[in-house]
Amino acid sequence: MAEEIRAEMVANVWKVVASAGDTVSEGDTLVILESMKMEIPVVAESDGVVRQLAVNEGDVVQDGDLIAVID
Repeated sequence: MAEEIRAEMVANVWKVVASAGDTVSEGDTLVILESMKMEIPVVAESDGVVRQLAVNEGDVVQDGDLIAVID
């Protein structure tokens, strides 16, 4: 079952670490967000393959926005 990773706050996408098609393990960093000069890693919550990466570096995400989908 696909797992959607969503933003938990308003932030800038500082760095995209993973790419679509990458195999990831629970705890692997997918994206690093920046908010109020703090870096917040967004991590995979389960093992799987990144099916979709919905953000690019420099994007602004709102609370609840889709960041990635992992199968």
